Amino acid sequence: MKGTLTEKILKKHLVDGKLAPGVEISIKIDQTLTQDATGTMAYLEFLNFGLEKIATKLSVSYVDHNTLQAGFENADDHLFLQSVAEKFGIYFSKPGNGICHQVHSERFAKPGDTLIGSDSHTPTAGGVGMLAIGVGGLEVASALAGYPYSLICPEVIGIKLKGKLKPWVSAKDIILTVLKKYTVKGGVNRVFEYFGDGVKALSVPERATITNMGAELGATTSIFPSDAVTQKFLKSFGRLKDYRAFSADKKAQYKEIFEIDLAKLEPLAAVPHSPDAVKTVKELKGIKVGQVIIGSCTNSSYKDLMTTALALKGKTVSKDVSFVVAPGSKTILNAMIKNGALSYFIEAGARIVESACGPCIGMGQAPASGSVSVRTFNRNFQGRSGTANASIYLTSVETAVACAVYGEFTDPAKLGKYPAVVSPLKFPSDDSLVIKPLPAAQAKKVKIVMGPNIKPLPEGKPLADALSGKVLIKTGDNITTDDIMPAGAKILPLRSNVPEISKYVFNKIDAGFYNRAVKENGGFIIGGDNYGQGSSREHAALAPMHLGVKAVITKSFARIHKANLINFGLLPLCFTNPKDYDKINPGDRLELLDVSGCLRAGKNILMKVNGTLDIKLFTQLSEREKDIIMEGGKINYIRKNLKK
Repeated sequence: MKGTLTEKILKKHLVDGKLAPGVEISIKIDQTLTQDATGTMAYLEFLNFGLEKIATKLSVSYVDHNTLQAGFENADDHLFLQSVAEKFGIYFSKPGNGICHQVHSERFAKPGDTLIGSDSHTPTAGGVGMLAIGVGGLEVASALAGYPYSLICPEVIGIKLKGKLKPWVSAKDIILTVLKKYTVKGGVNRVFEYFGDGVKALSVPERATITNMGAELGATTSIFPSDAVTQKFLKSFGRLKDYRAFSADKKAQYKEIFEIDLAKLEPLAAVPHSPDAVKTVKELKGIKVGQVIIGSCTNSSYKDLMTTALALKGKTVSKDVSFVVAPGSKTILNAMIKNGALSYFIEAGARIVESACGPCIGMGQAPASGSVSVRTFNRNFQGRSGTANASIYLTSVETAVACAVYGEFTDPAKLGKYPAVVSPLKFPSDDSLVIKPLPAAQAKKVKIVMGPNIKPLPEGKPLADALSGKVLIKTGDNITTDDIMPAGAKILPLRSNVPEISKYVFNKIDAGFYNRAVKENGGFIIGGDNYGQGSSREHAALAPMHLGVKAVITKSFARIHKANLINFGLLPLCFTNPKDYDKINPGDRLELLDVSGCLRAGKNILMKVNGTLDIKLFTQLSEREKDIIMEGGKINYIRKNLKK
């Protein structure tokens, strides 16, 4: 990884460890971000440390997920988040200001700095040349308390871009090409670093589309260099002072290089139900479409929306299509109001919704039963849209607008001449929905507001020497955190109420899980490969811990979910022989012997199945992670260190 962008930033921020792939390192964090679906819990965790101020250079609390206020719960959480932000010196982005990742890139992201965020799509800021990593909320709380962020030093994969995209082909098609090659689990403990002459032809929003959806690779993050294009972008948002030129050395050493000739790409789509199930639009020609949504943190920039608006000008959306547009930030929405382009959407038959995550997180706009929905989003997991039997396709805005106009999958080139979009030299700055940190004297007087839906954190317990219980559920491969802890308008408002939200663990795939876990006083979860992929939601670890789950045993784990399990004191174990997975069934009684002793000694843990069959398990944990597990989670671990 010598001479790469990744190495340079890691080296500058290194606190502990050696920059060698596979070794645990700790780095200083410059910035943090949270969104409201994960932020409420993150700040409850931070409050447990009893500190008076945050230790980061800059932190931002965004409200962009739970903006559908069907009851008091979401509004109460918003008040809590605002009061915490004012109390501790955190920027607060109010509902309607926009999606955290887009707003952060526009307003706060800095080339060469580090950022962690309690959302898996935090790598979006890599489009600005920032080392930005998605984590669980407890990692953010720890960074706010001054603790470095620990991770496995990643391998660096070089993605060499050459040439220039053809009209009607876009950045979304680049990342879909990468996903097709590396799959949803091909990026674990890897950083994808983009370089080559093709980079110069991509605007920052286009780069951000790629780094955003790089999260679907399971990657630590993705990153682009900071160059003249970056400088122009920062200048347009009045942030020229934040610019610094930053690129990899010419002889940078990558683990491997994947070269993409941009001129040879064509419009692509991820078909149901995985972001790496990629086909060409030509292969899908003629498939009827019932819904099209433009938006999300992946594709709702000025360029995306203007390309869509200009392509729609003078046209009408098909009578059989529900067409929805969600601008990514208030700044971009306002710019389109002022230049008149918003009217092109209205005249074509679009529905304009709030600048928020909305449909992407299952918060409204669920498609019709059995229908096809084309979305410019980053995930198409089954049921995530709110309709279990809908077919969700992920495409560029170019392909999506063609589907909207013609009512079926169509080559976007059929729309005519490709729109030429020129971004404004300067976007108007409007802070009417941003609350800046208060002076220290005022901040001290702020009282934290906690509504009745906000419940105390469950307490983790120190690791026992022996663990026993029944197998509560056995899952297959690529189980997502959406499968473990569903989202949507009904469940998301319960994010600050762990006892209540725990009733929905595995609800989509096994409605009896909660009652079984309560009846058995906890037990074990058995999973396949890449268990816990997708969203960073730590509730997928926290809620099972609350229900008494003692360990999660799989073939392999997704990066963020494994870290979340550790942070809440749940043992993430893997089969030494993956074939042993087939020998275990739901309801089997498991007993793990000498757990703490084996953990400390780095030995395999022996597991008895129904008192007879012996199976060996292993876990790859650093000494720090072992300490966290032994203490019953990271909150207990940090409390103990703070006392010292």
